[in-house]
Amino acid sequence: MNRKKKCIFGIHSSYIPMFSKFTYLFLFIVFFSCKPSADNSGLSYLKQTTNQPKLVVGIVVDQMRYDYLNRFKNKFGSEGFLRLMREGYSCNNHHFNYVPTYTGPGHASIFTGTTPSVHGIIGNDWYDKVSEATVYCTTDEKYNPVGAATKYGHVSPHNLKVTTLADQNRLFTQMNGKTIGVSIKDRGAIFPSGHTANGAYWFEGLNEGKWMTSTYYRDELPNWVQEFNSPSNISNYLKTWNPLYDINLYKESGPDLSNYEKGFIGQSEAVFPYNLKALMEFNGGFDILKTSPFGNEMITDFALAAVKAEALGKDEHTDFLTVSYSSTDYVGHNFGLNSVELQDMYLRLDLEIERLLSYLDENIGAGNYTLFLTSDHGAADVPSYLKDVHMPSGYVQKELFTPLYLALNTKYGVSDLIKNISNNQIFLNQDQVKELQLNLEAVQNFVVNEIIHYPAINKAFTATTMQSSYFETGIEKTLQNGYNQKLSGDILYTLDSGVIAYGPKGTTHGSGFTYDTHVPLLFYGNGIQEGKTFERTNVSDIAPTISALLGIGLPSGATGEVIEKVMY
Repeated sequence: MNRKKKCIFGIHSSYIPMFSKFTYLFLFIVFFSCKPSADNSGLSYLKQTTNQPKLVVGIVVDQMRYDYLNRFKNKFGSEGFLRLMREGYSCNNHHFNYVPTYTGPGHASIFTGTTPSVHGIIGNDWYDKVSEATVYCTTDEKYNPVGAATKYGHVSPHNLKVTTLADQNRLFTQMNGKTIGVSIKDRGAIFPSGHTANGAYWFEGLNEGKWMTSTYYRDELPNWVQEFNSPSNISNYLKTWNPLYDINLYKESGPDLSNYEKGFIGQSEAVFPYNLKALMEFNGGFDILKTSPFGNEMITDFALAAVKAEALGKDEHTDFLTVSYSSTDYVGHNFGLNSVELQDMYLRLDLEIERLLSYLDENIGAGNYTLFLTSDHGAADVPSYLKDVHMPSGYVQKELFTPLYLALNTKYGVSDLIKNISNNQIFLNQDQVKELQLNLEAVQNFVVNEIIHYPAINKAFTATTMQSSYFETGIEKTLQNGYNQKLSGDILYTLDSGVIAYGPKGTTHGSGFTYDTHVPLLFYGNGIQEGKTFERTNVSDIAPTISALLGIGLPSGATGEVIEKVMY
């Protein structure tokens, strides 16, 4: 006999006659009036698995600092960033937990749930100890460019040593769930979409002005991309860039004319307006779109075209769309953080986020998609500006290490003990170390003890220390998380706060200080509750959180934690 027929509320049927009708009524009321608490894991699991999102959208805003959400808040519309903050969940103390904070490692870390020590993308490019040459993070000569005649299209995700969130979704759905990656930068499209993407597309500027891919994904562009690439369509983005509002209203930024901005070649001053069509001849042709808000506008248009043409979110299998807004990074590098140009870029991006959400509501259905928005790194204030307002800052040049070569020559009698200095790492000539029968660790320590006294050097550590010690906090921990035993150099160093290796105008990023590590993290949509937290979260937590929401396997190298409170 079926057990459910023998027991009622856990009471064996043989005892039923002992109960009065009032007892039955009481038990009925108690049983059906009990409601699970809001944090009941069983209910959360039920809601997550019985109402899966049709589409997951992962948005990365390149070089977006957390404080921009508050700095520009009063100028944002109600249906872009503010909608995500109002109706979603905001992690307000979200950080990168490694260095270097660059685009390639940033995108890789967001979608793999781990750090460069595991996933292997230790920079946008790095010195390869085997080939003794600098390699770009996505370069793969086995594959050819598709859609544009360029030497830069020989790329794939092969340097990414682990799976991504999108890869795990593809495995979970027996390859039925689609993945499309979109970015102006190849690394911003390739690493988020992973090894199994149905398509990854990026923009080739110069004289081409075309969206492209590589033979890793397909041998020719789909019809919808070819249509998007029509010269008349791409040329439409070559507009004149004026401020969105009266320039006198941009009180959250410095003056339009300042000494801290590079601007465009061919225009004597970095001030509005910027006639992109007139300036493109002197600024890399169609590449000028990258350093304008119209580059982001083009990204939104392309992403929406992908959703429609690829029928994303239209069947029972969850699909992935990864969108990296790259133009924010180019403008930050060119004009700096305190520029009107940067503020206008974010006010216009706010409209792009609104447009994307509106399209998803209409075509996928409100409540049918899950979205998260974050950044791949922050940025430093322009050091020359900081110096003018009496804050610690400065610049370093490659000549900083000239004394090191002299010190090594004096100590060991040779001038070629260093192979390469890049990405705040020093690579020793280990063949020469062996030939001279030197102790490698002793040479590493000598270099550390030498450079720690140089101006602007904040900390320095040997690779041996990275391998033999465990750091729990601080810059030391971020260095360790960014150190890859196979790929990284013999000595790792950091610069002082506010100090960058860059020119006197514009700015960059890469450090482990909070201006480079503190970025937004917003969750929104299906399975996400409203709220915010000021508890620290790390970039490696994003992929595990979305994996938990979907009920799929974690990316293979994931080291982060699930942020449980974002989900109901």
